[in-house]
Amino acid sequence: MRELLDDLRTATAFLTRLPMPLPDGARPEGFARAQRLFPLVGAGIGAAIGLLCLLLRTIGVPDLAAAALALGGGALLTGALHEDGLADVADGFGGGRDPAAKLEIMRDSRLGTYGALALVVSFATRLAALAALPDGMVVQGLIAAHALGRGVLPWIAISLPYARKDGLAANAGRPDGAIATVAAGIALVIAILALPLGSALLAAIAAGASALIMALLAKRQIGGQTGDVLGGAEQVAETAILVLLAARLG
Repeated sequence: MRELLDDLRTATAFLTRLPMPLPDGARPEGFARAQRLFPLVGAGIGAAIGLLCLLLRTIGVPDLAAAALALGGGALLTGALHEDGLADVADGFGGGRDPAAKLEIMRDSRLGTYGALALVVSFATRLAALAALPDGMVVQGLIAAHALGRGVLPWIAISLPYARKDGLAANAGRPDGAIATVAAGIALVIAILALPLGSALLAAIAAGASALIMALLAKRQIGGQTGDVLGGAEQVAETAILVLLAARLG
């Protein structure tokens, strides 16, 4: 129980801007272990965004505006952690001539054209999908999307070598297969509890396919993973799931 609470605090501190003190003596192996609870924290983030969206709809805010404000609130809650990763990946993969140049661009904090386009496309797609969901599926859909989007990250982490030795992913420590399996299992259970069974299974498949595509792309482009790759993968999976749910349930 102590380990679970420590992992929950660590995962919350990393994935959100909530003031959450890290456990005493926190080490990379502790962070690696905490990744098993990424889907649980993701579900909480999704619930917060969904409740805000639903509240705004209830008081008469148009669906598109409510979705935009809710997604903006979500970015504040998470510090736009994964959005930053998506933008860096787009800039690096789109603008670099070779792996070394791509990694250098990804390390640059400035936003480039490819990154800006990726953020616009991602936000607009999630905005439209969220606005299309009926009131009864807004919270549930976001819970599932955020849980599954984070549940695949440990699998990418164990499947790819580090693209550089001094990045966030390398310093954070690598989870093992058991941790990745637990994370995926928690994410799947959350999705099944939140959604109709067929939609939950399709959402899980969409998350897995998104993770596979991002892993293959990262391997080809830079030879492995970075923290930005993991962040970008979460955004791709989350977006794919919301589009799927809007098409099935909207």
